[in-house]
Amino acid sequence: QVQLVESGGGLVQAGGSLRLSCVASGSIFSPNAMGWYRQAPGKQRELVATTTSGGMTTYADSVKGRFTISRDNAKITAYLQMNSLKPEDTAVYYCNYKPDWGRGYWGQGTQVTVSL
Repeated sequence: QVQLVESGGGLVQAGGSLRLSCVASGSIFSPNAMGWYRQAPGKQRELVATTTSGGMTTYADSVKGRFTISRDNAKITAYLQMNSLKPEDTAVYYCNYKPDWGRGYWGQGTQVTVSL
């Protein structure tokens, strides 16, 4: 089993910044990927960004140039630095952990609200 604990969400004005953190614990195996997904009301959950234990990163087109994903392998922690936030970034953000061989796990989610 793997537990994921997210933190860092909140309310921010458009143009502002937030930093999300996700700490993983339990049966952690490498190689793996950690990522952030988001789900806005009435919409499907979508990929925001992912990072692998080998250092590869991917981003949704909508956040490229504004968001940066990073990780600390020693702490088994993933971060999402979100800059130039827009109202359309408002969503519940979920952390995901998935080893290359095995099932994935989700965190409980953290709310990000961007006001005009």
